[in-house]
This record gives sequence, structure tokens and C-alpha cells, in this order.
Amino acid sequence: MEAGHGTEEPPLPLELSRFQISEEFGFLLPDPLTELPAPFGPWMEIAQELPQLIASHQLRSRVHQMPQLSTQHLRGHEELHLAHLVLSFITMGYVWQEGEEGTVQVLPRNLAVPYWEVSEALGLPPILSHADFVLANWRRKDPNGNLDTIIKLPGGESLRGFILVTLLVEKAAVPGIKAIIRALTAILQHNEETLLSALEELAGAIEAMGEALRRMHDYVDPAVFYAVIRIFLSGWKDNPAMPDGLIYEGVSEEPMAYSGGSAAQSTVLHAFDELLGIHHSEHSTSFLHRMRDYMPRPHRAFVEEIGRAPSLRQHVLSCGAVRLRSAFNRCVAALADFRSYHITIVTKYITIAAAKAKARQAEPGAGAGPALGKPPSALEAKGTGGSHIFSFLKSIRDTTREGLISA
Repeated sequence: MEAGHGTEEPPLPLELSRFQISEEFGFLLPDPLTELPAPFGPWMEIAQELPQLIASHQLRSRVHQMPQLSTQHLRGHEELHLAHLVLSFITMGYVWQEGEEGTVQVLPRNLAVPYWEVSEALGLPPILSHADFVLANWRRKDPNGNLDTIIKLPGGESLRGFILVTLLVEKAAVPGIKAIIRALTAILQHNEETLLSALEELAGAIEAMGEALRRMHDYVDPAVFYAVIRIFLSGWKDNPAMPDGLIYEGVSEEPMAYSGGSAAQSTVLHAFDELLGIHHSEHSTSFLHRMRDYMPRPHRAFVEEIGRAPSLRQHVLSCGAVRLRSAFNRCVAALADFRSYHITIVTKYITIAAAKAKARQAEPGAGAGPALGKPPSALEAKGTGGSHIFSFLKSIRDTTREGLISA
């Protein structure tokens, strides 16, 4: 970077564009592609019919008829991200089409090889992650700003709601992501006013994320989420339904294990934790660091760069300014509140939904009428990422609270 106006200002520690982060959309892929080039039509045709193919138990046979396509004609990270999204959704449908009691041991070569190649090119694992499910899976439905998903799985409007509400949480975080840059720059420049403003912006963004998350109740039916959607987000690591993992034919003769989709794969909270100097327990930290492997490579690098920057917490402590400490604590309290509310959501959509599903199964004539399907049991107490969900969420909420600076 060139020095400006002959003054010796410290260089900006981070620039969002270096990390494929958008000023407008944050970690979301800006205006994702919705169609692959013509040679990849066979993938797109299957992906666009996934809910129907899974419901009619025809997806596996359709995949077996799919031609072996070369990934060499995919150009740029937008095409690669759409290809990864499409192949991720097809893979989840293929594996879980018959529920947790009818899983497969092998992903066929015509799906496994291109999926592996696209994953390697992006630095993502060959499984559906938050980067596919949310960050790359949205499109503008009409000029009025209404949104829709690009690829769907079973779950109808509840699935659409789950993806788009999570997307709105990511969008609400954008001012906070930009505030990270301002805060770190202000520390280097010893600019207390800018730092104070950045911290207020960050706290406001975290509070707005909580407001966005509350919309889950309006758009997602807990019974549908638990009995229909959740299994398709499940992985083959730490999952009793697939204890041996999955063989990717043509890639490896040995089975490989990958975690399913998880909110812990969102870069947002990792970035905020790093900035605020939040230190989680050894066990939680180990899981969170493993989830970073499921983020797009540039986003992972952004979090690591924040970790190498001067410590915000130490700066606030050493300068002793009461209003800076107050603004810092507002950020930490907002983050703890967000994590508390996430526990409320998980209680409703997993614990209570699981109890209701069991009660429905026990009722006389449970097989009559439109069925939601047999609810999954392998991950009753775990998140789809494989964590023991309540102990994990409560632990990270409590260690976040410990990050408050006392007077």
C-alpha cells in the first residue's frame, strides 16, 4: 500500500477483500451463480429435483445413471462454489435417502471423484457444510428483494425458512465484521474515539443477529426440522448411524469421516471470539478449531489473522478508559446473550421436538395420516456437527461471560 498524504500511518492490519469477504454481504457469497455451464446439466437436473427424488426413493438409482463428468471446465470460485453446493446436496440425499437405518458405505465414483476435486480446489471438505447450505445457497427471487434458496432438500417451507433465517443472521453480522477492521486499526493508531465507535457498532451487530435469529419461530416448524430436515445435515463422524464413515470410491479405499453441518462452522462467531479474546475450555476449543476446517479457506485465514493482531482486551485494560471498558463489555454481554438464545432455539427444535416425536410414535394409530417419517435417534443428544450439543453450547456461553472485564 502507498503511504497517504506523506503521513506515516500504520498500515491497515486487514482488508476484507483479501479474504473474499464482501463489504455488503460479509461472509455470504455475493450474488451466487444459480446455473452451472451446460456440460454439468446432469448434476443440475438431479439437484433441482432432490426433494421429489428422495421422497420417491429414486435418487440413488438416478445417481448411478449419472455420467462421470470432468471438473476441468469449472472456472473461477463462483462456479466451484455452486458445483460444491450441488454435489453436497446430492451426496446428503444419496447417503440419507432411506434414513439412518438405510445408509450406504460407499459414495459412487461418478459422484465421489468430482466432489473430491471441487472440494480440494476450494479447500472445503467433501460434505455439506455451512459454507454451502447458507453462504452459497441464496438468490434474489424478485426485484423487491425477496430471497429464495438455489438448491433444496426435503422439508419444504421449513427448510427454506431455516436456511434464509440463518442467512439473515449472517447478513446482520456484516457491520460487526467491518467493525473488527476499524477496531484493530484504531488500536494501532491509538485512536480511542474510533475504537469506541467500532465497539458500539460491533455490539449493535451482535444484538441485531439475535433479533434475526428470533425469526426462526415464524418460519421453521420444530416437528419438520427434527423429523425431516435434521438428518440431511448429519455427517459421518461421531455418528452412531455411520460408525465407519464413508468410502469415496475412486478417491480412497479407506472410509473417511466428516462432521455434518453446524452453526459452529460460521466464521462470524469465531471472528468475534478472536477479537474479544474469549477463551473457551480445552474440549470446546478443540471442537471449534476442527470446525474451522469446514470454512472457506480465506475466511479461516481471516480468523487466524485477527488472532495474530494486537489484543483488544489488553488494550482496553491498559488504557483504563471507563467508556471503552463499558463498550467492550456490551460486546461480550451481547455475544453471551446471543449464545443463550441459541440454546433456547436448540431446546425447542431438538429436545422438545424429540420428546414430541417419541410421544407421537407411541400413540395408537401413529402410522395413520400424513407421516413425518421415523424421527432420527442416532443424534438425539448431539448437534449435526457431532458435538454433545447442550454441554457444548452452555460451556461456550459461560466462557463468553467470563470474558467481561470487571470494574
